[in-house]
Amino acid sequence: MRIFWTDGSADPNPGPGGWAVIEQMNADDVEGKPVALGGEPETTNIRMEGSALIAAMKLAKGEACEIHTDSEFWVNVLTKWAPRWKANGWKKKTGPIKNLELVQELYGLYSAGNVKLVWVRGHVGTELNEMADEWANKARLGERI
Repeated sequence: MRIFWTDGSADPNPGPGGWAVIEQMNADDVEGKPVALGGEPETTNIRMEGSALIAAMKLAKGEACEIHTDSEFWVNVLTKWAPRWKANGWKKKTGPIKNLELVQELYGLYSAGNVKLVWVRGHVGTELNEMADEWANKARLGERI
């Protein structure tokens, strides 16, 4: 099973943003390597976190994968809220769904794939999460693979 670590960054928020996907090569690997980087000139942390998840799911190509993310928001969107929003015609009771195109793309990939999402607390020294954060910031500044 492929294992990915993702992160997104915008500074200021909103502002220039970047995202990164790190692939953990085996269970003992604490170094990993960036396999995808991207960014946008004017964006938000939420959009960049979602973009990183999209990239990881596309890299998995439908195969079983585990994606570690510090975005509790996106874990909740994909596992709790999007199924209800989809059943209600992509509407929620409190108003429009922000970033709907990202939500729909992500939920489609998540639903069609064999993806296990793992939420991790950010900025507490977890090596591959810190590496994903570092590369997301490099991507925000324009670095690409």
